[in-house]
Amino acid sequence: MTTVRRTRRRIATVTAALTTAAGLLLVTAAPASAEVKSTCGTYICVATAYQGRDYVQDITVTTRDGLPGTLRAFVGDYRGSKANVSRWRFVVNREIRAYPRLAVCGGLDRGGRVIENHCVMIP
Repeated sequence: MTTVRRTRRRIATVTAALTTAAGLLLVTAAPASAEVKSTCGTYICVATAYQGRDYVQDITVTTRDGLPGTLRAFVGDYRGSKANVSRWRFVVNREIRAYPRLAVCGGLDRGGRVIENHCVMIP
């Protein structure tokens, strides 16, 4: 009788663990409807994943020369920065209202000076 209880308990534990793992995957998975738009300036490239007109998932800023600097991302009230990298993905996951278009921007600073700010316009 005890082996039957142990087996049932193990099955219940495994089922609960698999259900939890599947639930986490559903919560963190990117929606299939996300679009990506990118553009490059003189020194940096800025790419953004967005849904519709108002929801920004992330902003990726990359230096064109591959040299590190302080990368910045900004859109609406979101501001993010990362020092001493040549590429960085900023997770935004916010709905930001803008009419008629939304400017999703990135920037590069080196030696305490702003080198370039560049924006992607999403409809």
